[in-house]
Amino acid sequence: MTQSNFKSSTLIKVALYEPDIPHNTGAIVRLCACFGARLDIIEPCGFFLSDKRFKRVVMDYINKCKIKSFKNFTEFKKDKKNERIILMTTKAKRKYYDFKFNYNDTILFGRESAGVPNSVHKIANYKLIIPIQKEARSLNIVSSVAITLAEALRQNHYL
Repeated sequence: MTQSNFKSSTLIKVALYEPDIPHNTGAIVRLCACFGARLDIIEPCGFFLSDKRFKRVVMDYINKCKIKSFKNFTEFKKDKKNERIILMTTKAKRKYYDFKFNYNDTILFGRESAGVPNSVHKIANYKLIIPIQKEARSLNIVSSVAITLAEALRQNHYL
């Protein structure tokens, strides 16, 4: 991948709800570092951030990514009171490419093993889906983050 002209410090944020697979989270750190997006991690995680599988994937990108940790969803929700929370979910009907992302949105992704609880669905400002073949269950979370983040950045002229 080569460098582009996009602004190196966008306000678009990716949020992970209680991530449980260290190498997926590490790949998302790297992705956010490359695209200048901040990463919000809502704990508890299903692994320690000192996990060697996480560190192996994240390499030195941990120092290039702005990461903000939240002890729980309540703390995260307080921080987002003036921002739109866009939940990516297989339970939505609206397609991500039919949605207008704003430069300061937070795009929320659920746990790899369980998504998010109904209480999180209820507070999301918008719920979007990445359409896939009916025979497939879901995309890997890293692929989902890459697809959605690239579209949000494109719409806001960062790419």
